[in-house]
Amino acid sequence: MSQSSKKNRIIFIDLMRAFAVLMMVQGHTVDVLLAPDHRTMDSPFFAAWLFMRGMTAPIFMFTAGTVFTYLFRLADEPFRTNTRVKKGIKRFLLLVGLGYLLRYPSASLFDFSAVTDQSWQTFIQVDVLHLIGFGVLFLVLSAYVAEKTKRSDYTVFGLISLFFFILYPFVTNINWATILPLPIAGYFYGGTGSLFPLFPWAGYVVCGGILGSYLAKNPLIFKTQRFSKTLAIWGMLFIILFFVINLIEKEFYNDPNLYDSYYGIICLRIGFVLMLNGLISFLSIKIDTIPRIIILIGRNTLVIYVVHLMILYGSAWNPGLIAAFGQSLDVFNTVGTALIMITLMVSMVAIIHKLKLKTKELVT
Repeated sequence: MSQSSKKNRIIFIDLMRAFAVLMMVQGHTVDVLLAPDHRTMDSPFFAAWLFMRGMTAPIFMFTAGTVFTYLFRLADEPFRTNTRVKKGIKRFLLLVGLGYLLRYPSASLFDFSAVTDQSWQTFIQVDVLHLIGFGVLFLVLSAYVAEKTKRSDYTVFGLISLFFFILYPFVTNINWATILPLPIAGYFYGGTGSLFPLFPWAGYVVCGGILGSYLAKNPLIFKTQRFSKTLAIWGMLFIILFFVINLIEKEFYNDPNLYDSYYGIICLRIGFVLMLNGLISFLSIKIDTIPRIIILIGRNTLVIYVVHLMILYGSAWNPGLIAAFGQSLDVFNTVGTALIMITLMVSMVAIIHKLKLKTKELVT
């Protein structure tokens, strides 16, 4: 990397990527291991953890969309000649393929004689990797539409995001299993057990593309306080909208639950993500360099995600911690295990980097 590119590196994006994946690691670890007796909203610590766990996926998806679009638009080339198009399609195929591989129902690639119906149902469920893969594909297609229609990325990406957000309550209440094959139905709603169907979750990935495009087209804007304040203001507006929507629903529909609102929770998630981006970008304005390991964590989010899932949940080829300790540990042991898991993931990334360096030395 050249000296100028190092100087212009967007530090807050590196921090967001590392933060998102490590939050995912600790969130999954605690959720797998913590006993039900300790899962009480009477505890402010558990309540705070549960709130942040609900925000982790939007942060992860939004940041993925931001990074991909930033690199895509940084090339500043027509769609046909932009090398990021092919990379985006390959990324889509890789993520979706890994998503299914992690849930593969049999230890044998071709022998399915012992596979249960439950295993098949688990296999077709849509999870984070499938979702982000399709999110990347939608970003590539959106960039194509923007170029062909001569509309700005902000307009096209915004409309695509709204498509997934606005249609969410309508799509999720349709029994897609009676209309489409089960593997496809899982992409539209959670009725087949999918944790992250396209509606509304793909909207967060595409929404992140708006920020990525803005950063690519406005070099060094991230070094200004105005940028951080603008993100924070937009975040506050979305959070205010969350409360307004809930106030209206409580008044007209007598619904006292803040988190039951389809559109309200979307506004809360986007608002929180924007506020967090604003805060971290503000704190990193005067930072020109960060520890190399943080950058490496951000670059290896996929490896970290896959490995920690295999350790916790297992796969067709290995047992996971959930089988032996699932929701059985106290707070102390759960937190300790989460810290160990994070340490293992960080160490793994450092070792991978050293092996790559040694391989380069041997080749050269």
